[in-house]
Amino acid sequence: MVRDRSVTSFSNSTLAGRADDVETLNRLARAARWGHSGSAVVTGPTGIGKSALLSAFLGGGACRHATVLHGLCEEDASGDPLSGVRGLLGPIVQDVPPEGGALLALTPGALAGEPPHALAVQRAFHGLYRLVANELNRRPLVLALDDVHHCDELSLRWLDFLLRRSDGLPLLIVLTQQAEATALARGAPAHRALADLTAGRRTTMLRLRPLAETDVAEVVRQYFPAPAAPAFVTRAWAVTGGNPRLLGRLLRALRAEGTGSGVGGADRIAEAGGHVLAGWARELLDRRPPWVGEVARAVAVLGERDTDHLGPLAAVPADVVEDALTVLREAGLLTSGGRHLADGAVRAAVLAQLDGQALSGLRTRAALLLSDAGRPAEEVADHLLPLPSISEPWMPGVLLEAAVRAEARGAPETAARYLYRLLEVDPDSVEVRVRLAGALVETDPSEAVGLLRGALTPGVDIRTRARIAAQFGMTCLAAREGSAALGILEGVLDTLDAELGSDPLPADRELRTLVESVLMIVGSHGRNTIAAMSKRAAAMTVPEGDTPAQCQKLAAMAVLTALDGQAPKPAVKYALRAARSPQLPLKSWSLINSAFVLDLADRTEDAGAVLDRLLRHGRENSAVSTYALALSIRALHLHGRGALPDALADARTAVQICGAERWGEMVVLPRLALAGVLVDRGEAAHAEELLTGTAPVWRDHFVWTYHRYLLVHGRTRHALGDAEGALALFRECGRSLEEAGVRHAAYLPWWAEAACVLAELGRAEEAQEPAAHGTRLARRWGTPRVLGLAALARGVATPGEKGVELLGEAVRELSASPARIAHARAELVLGQALLAAGDLRAAREHLRAAADLAQRCGALALNQNARGALLAAGGRMRKMTASPLGLLTGMERKVAALAAGGAKNRSIAQSLYITVRTVETHLTSVYRKLDISDRAQLAVVLRSPGVRAERVPREASPRREQR
Repeated sequence: MVRDRSVTSFSNSTLAGRADDVETLNRLARAARWGHSGSAVVTGPTGIGKSALLSAFLGGGACRHATVLHGLCEEDASGDPLSGVRGLLGPIVQDVPPEGGALLALTPGALAGEPPHALAVQRAFHGLYRLVANELNRRPLVLALDDVHHCDELSLRWLDFLLRRSDGLPLLIVLTQQAEATALARGAPAHRALADLTAGRRTTMLRLRPLAETDVAEVVRQYFPAPAAPAFVTRAWAVTGGNPRLLGRLLRALRAEGTGSGVGGADRIAEAGGHVLAGWARELLDRRPPWVGEVARAVAVLGERDTDHLGPLAAVPADVVEDALTVLREAGLLTSGGRHLADGAVRAAVLAQLDGQALSGLRTRAALLLSDAGRPAEEVADHLLPLPSISEPWMPGVLLEAAVRAEARGAPETAARYLYRLLEVDPDSVEVRVRLAGALVETDPSEAVGLLRGALTPGVDIRTRARIAAQFGMTCLAAREGSAALGILEGVLDTLDAELGSDPLPADRELRTLVESVLMIVGSHGRNTIAAMSKRAAAMTVPEGDTPAQCQKLAAMAVLTALDGQAPKPAVKYALRAARSPQLPLKSWSLINSAFVLDLADRTEDAGAVLDRLLRHGRENSAVSTYALALSIRALHLHGRGALPDALADARTAVQICGAERWGEMVVLPRLALAGVLVDRGEAAHAEELLTGTAPVWRDHFVWTYHRYLLVHGRTRHALGDAEGALALFRECGRSLEEAGVRHAAYLPWWAEAACVLAELGRAEEAQEPAAHGTRLARRWGTPRVLGLAALARGVATPGEKGVELLGEAVRELSASPARIAHARAELVLGQALLAAGDLRAAREHLRAAADLAQRCGALALNQNARGALLAAGGRMRKMTASPLGLLTGMERKVAALAAGGAKNRSIAQSLYITVRTVETHLTSVYRKLDISDRAQLAVVLRSPGVRAERVPREASPRREQR
């Protein structure tokens, strides 16, 4: 049926964003008044505002002098012949002669089953035409029929009949139609009739577009009197896609819950919009044919990647799939131009119509379809993950293959999801447990330890057990449970020796080497086990380093050999051999240990190259904990070289990574590295906060963290003015290192720190003991860095000219080393000694050198001390500030300033005579050092007080860039 919506007047309402569309209809109405008859079809998706636009037009001034007849087609109207005409013409049929053809047309059911060309239908058409012509002789006529996609065929045929005979008559026909109706009614008689009607040259097609963001802002003002936050408007527009009905529902929902249009309201839009979209989806699908819902559910299950299989999964032909997609897209349930659902809430609402069994069946069919089509195993497995059970025989194989592929492409978390489902099928599977542990070692090492412990069953053959034991050892190390692995590793080695004999096969020999290397790595971390492990390593045969296991063993031996404190040559030889092949798939600890030894030996370029390889390994394999650890080690390496800005950036990034992971509190080294840099940057209070947050349980049992914590904490207390507290921490560091059997001059030189603190306290004689201890160690290792530190320690402990001579020796030795901050410190101490001796000229020379070095390193605290002493000696020097630019190199400062000023990368490259790639590299480094993510933040940082901006070259100006 058709509801009669005839009107004589309408309110003069205005619609947001529809002024141009209303004016188009007004223009057609004015033309019709002068005899230029025509029609207009207003089309658009559900909720776009077709009916509202029609009402606004009919109530406007353009229709004031016309007879307006308005009807609305209901969903069941298509089976009632001429029901649309009856609804339209009802107000003017009261005077129809009873024997006229119009009376036949206006009698419900009179023409049921008659085709359009039947004689009775044609008589009815002519009778209706005469009726309308009489009205047109009195005044212009506007016929408006809403939702014509529900209209019956004969009504549409008669409107076409009328329009073809309306030349010179003041007639305008306005129809509204859902855009998706074509796909829904394709091939139906009414659809063909509507197509014939709109094909004429007198028909204007008016497609309504979604509201623009400015239009949404106008609608928001109608609901909320207070000014809306820009973010509120933007998010409301994005969530609703500019659909007026959806927008209205969203705004009413927010208003009903008491949410305003400010920033807080913007934060609520995502959740509220999801509920609105979900309700919208349910409502639309309930009113559409079943095949639309089938395709919608197939889209929800398959997602965007596999839309070629929608037809088979939904069990509908390909042309029907396209029609269904058109319906869904026009309704706003699919992304514009895409084939996937617009929102997660929409997806959930679409699938909610299925019970659990039906949904599982749909997902199983989807997995089979993709598998038969040869799709990658991961795509197939993604459909198996949500199933309540892995019940079919083919499913475990798919999950295992997917896990292997995920591991190969460096996606351990994805692999873990597949393997967890496999473990449900076979909880005792050794292979699954081992694979799952490997996937979890970077994200949940404690869980991985439990899995491997369960795989180390007595029934496993010794070779498999050995491989699992090696993995168990490295996983225990990551979980900070290394002591739990030592007994198992030693037992496996004994069993291997007993079963493999004195001349094992090459593969067995490699397996034994692997277990032995893991034992050394794990044992070298414990404060109570490193001494015994050093003795064990000294009795081992040195491998060639031709295999990954041999390289791992070589690197571990390099560390233990170096920490014995003898000449560096053997340890460096082992480290270089362990890391020498760029093609060899080295384990991360091969690189970590090699870099550690090379750094101790002042082979800074070699150490840096190895650390870069380690970082690439972490990135390429999504090894989060390895990457954070590598950043921490590189921060220590850069700090030792005096590159404080880069060290700060690496350490800060490592701390941020760990802070976002559940295992983050177990990893102490990033905070120790950052605290050490902060002390030299003059931020000792911040360093103290970091150190206070390190849990003793994760630091005190391990050689590499406990002693570094003591040294860094001692330096922090010293910077905060607590010299006695610092001295106690330095002495505890030395005592514990001696107890652990670690006797190395360059590794955590507590003795140099203790000697300097004692000298400051006026206890120079007492400083001679740590100075002598450090000198003995330094002469055995023999690098310029440790020899310079030893001379510095002896110099502060020796009064008079002899002490000054020793301090001069320290300056000379350290100037030949990569330790620029230590060099600057030696220059400062020497300058202070000369100042105390009254040699002002020489003092100023060394103090100025100290200040210059500290400034180039970014060591703010040391620079301030040197500058203060220089002023006391009668010198002058500009004060170093904590400007952000102090963290950047000269070229980075230029690139940053130009980028912040609006210059594009290409213009920056041209103005500085570098490549665009180099500009990108510098900007990445700038963002990392300043802890920012984009140019807008860069501009804010560089506008801070005390920052001098670089001039933007003419060719790099934004205006020139746009030309």
